[in-house]
Amino acid sequence: CLGYDFNEALLKSAMSVGNIIPAKGLLLSTGDPLQKADMLEACRLLSEHGYKLNATSGTFKYLVENSIPSTKVLWPSECSNPNLGGHFKPAMELIQNKEVDMVVTILKDYSTTQRSDGYSIRRAAIDFNVPLFTNARLATAFIKAFCSMKADDIQIKSWDEY
Repeated sequence: CLGYDFNEALLKSAMSVGNIIPAKGLLLSTGDPLQKADMLEACRLLSEHGYKLNATSGTFKYLVENSIPSTKVLWPSECSNPNLGGHFKPAMELIQNKEVDMVVTILKDYSTTQRSDGYSIRRAAIDFNVPLFTNARLATAFIKAFCSMKADDIQIKSWDEY
């Protein structure tokens, strides 16, 4: 897609395949420490723009340590833990009830639990038609793009107008 800058071109390309600019909130599971650091600025932008951030335990802890408000949610494997059950919402419930309109989930490692939980979250996002990002750099670029301009600012132009 073409645009006057990278942000406009990226938004056009993401929207052309059915992604939407989130209006409510996001579900975040940002992977290992390096990927969390890569996404920190994007998470701060989301918070500044009024988005509700829902985060799995590791991401939640990282966001709180960096003064970014978020709500802790449970991985599918944590839902059966009676010590957590009543205090936090399951991530799957947020997706199924359309309480989030974008999911960013990046595997921290390839343990059985991570793979299983990650698969369940990704599958739910696809099944419930919630935009899904599994790459920290692409998610960050998309977030920066939609925080820097509105969908109404995107112009459709002919090839020779660029």
